[in-house]
Amino acid sequence: MNKVFCLEDSWEKLIHEIASCTKCPLHLSRKNPVPGEGDVNSPVLIVGEAPGRTEDETGRPFVGAAGHFLTELLYSIGVDRSKVYITNVVKCRPPENRDPTDEEVAACSPYLVRQIKLIKPKAIIALGRHSARFLYQLAGLKWTSMTREHGKVRSVEILGLKVKLVATYHPASALYNPGLRDEIEKDFKGSIRQVVEEAFGKQAEGLLKYMKK
Repeated sequence: MNKVFCLEDSWEKLIHEIASCTKCPLHLSRKNPVPGEGDVNSPVLIVGEAPGRTEDETGRPFVGAAGHFLTELLYSIGVDRSKVYITNVVKCRPPENRDPTDEEVAACSPYLVRQIKLIKPKAIIALGRHSARFLYQLAGLKWTSMTREHGKVRSVEILGLKVKLVATYHPASALYNPGLRDEIEKDFKGSIRQVVEEAFGKQAEGLLKYMKK
């Protein structure tokens, strides 16, 4: 009971800090910070790059067009998005949806580090090269490119946790480059499905009830 209370207390403190953060200039143009959402006790963590316009307006991650595609991808492997935790490396929207800068990632990434420590995931799915590069660095791996790395399962240690790490293209990339859609879908139905099933373990039969055979 005390352990649960301490976890919730630490989580609430973290969310409050993100909401009031002024560590980089992005706070000047944001409407809402986007800490993340989902099950904080989930064994699966999904990490994107930064919020877009709809996310900035709502304060929720992956709720625009790319978010709808992510929800479809999760459903295709039998997972309701409420059963995982979804966040971004950068918690505030970069103007005009540009890529986050190295300085913005450096300023904001400590929040993600704290989220990982609190959630203690068994599997982390990195969406997009900025997310993947940061998580590879945490794992002590050299990042090359998404072309080479997508879909590969890496058994790594991140912040003292043994984790299965898989990177794939950001769902938004499929909206601008339809040719990538097949690659993302293959990654989800292949290696990502594999690590998600392993992470949920005995829970998988009940939680992944829509899993396609």
